[in-house]
Amino acid sequence: MGDHLLKYKLLALDMDGTLLNDNHQISPETEKWVLKAAEAGVHVCLSTGRGYNEAAPFGKQLGLDTPMITANGSEIWKSPRELYRRELLDKAIIAKMYDIAQEYGIWFWAYSVEGSYNETNWKPELLERNQWVKFGYHTEDDGIRHQLMLRLQDLGGLEITNSSPYNLEINPAGVNKASGIRTVCGLLGLDMSETVAVGDSLNDLAAIQAAGLGVAMGNAQIAVKENADVVTASNNDDGIALIIRDYILS
Repeated sequence: MGDHLLKYKLLALDMDGTLLNDNHQISPETEKWVLKAAEAGVHVCLSTGRGYNEAAPFGKQLGLDTPMITANGSEIWKSPRELYRRELLDKAIIAKMYDIAQEYGIWFWAYSVEGSYNETNWKPELLERNQWVKFGYHTEDDGIRHQLMLRLQDLGGLEITNSSPYNLEINPAGVNKASGIRTVCGLLGLDMSETVAVGDSLNDLAAIQAAGLGVAMGNAQIAVKENADVVTASNNDDGIALIIRDYILS
């Protein structure tokens, strides 16, 4: 089947809670259908909040040589070996977000080009030295999470999402998986109407709204399901395989 016959030519896949099951693995069935899509000429693009080093091995497992979106869109890779664009967070903002984590006594993580950091390996001198692409907080306390949201909104210039109901993920304003997919479409000469975006969390919402076909996993957060064109099976039940079979290759 020639790819010119396909309605959808780009499949953008979130990883955690979507491509990966709860054991953080790609099931054999999902892998089989992703490979079928790639063989049919679909560009399969990993689109993740993970940093490059935590995402690339799964692209390699699937044999993908296509573009990749990492750190929620702060990094766009033309191929797994070639960076196309990177958007950095201001160092002063990182310093403020770190201070807020200390103030509330909550878990944080910070992704930089040079490595990823949290409470266990943070050093003040990293702040000036590193190039920062994403910051995150985790707390199961809804009240604290709400206060964090308000504090972050006050800082301004930030894109605030999540990758689970208990965390917040912070990128530069306007940087998200939808902006990432638009950039990838530009690289591949595709239109947004030719894309399928699949995900489960608020960091997938913009992409699901912007794509030609927006798909929420069965395990997705309610706001994501409400904004999707289709809700598929969960990440433990090969939800992606069903979408490839029924919507992309049918």
